[in-house]
Amino acid sequence: MSRTFGSVTYTTVASSATSVALVAANPNRKKLIIQNTSTAILYVDLTGGTATATTAHSKQMAANTTWELDNFTGAVSGIWASANGSANITQIT
Repeated sequence: MSRTFGSVTYTTVASSATSVALVAANPNRKKLIIQNTSTAILYVDLTGGTATATTAHSKQMAANTTWELDNFTGAVSGIWASANGSANITQIT
């Protein structure tokens, strides 16, 4: 199966001990790749709300891991267990 994409956008978001936006909603997004380059856990929230380490998160990403989401167009936020490193975000439209 072949896929055609319009563009690829790379961003880096510094880790934070408070919730931060990782990527805004994008109705044209085909794939989203989140790479946690921190040594701390990254808690990712897909609801468009505020991520928390306790209950308000959709995915817990271990240190130095990658998560790929196909056809998810919503906003994504995140919070780290401790602030070190960053998240590399690849957005494909």
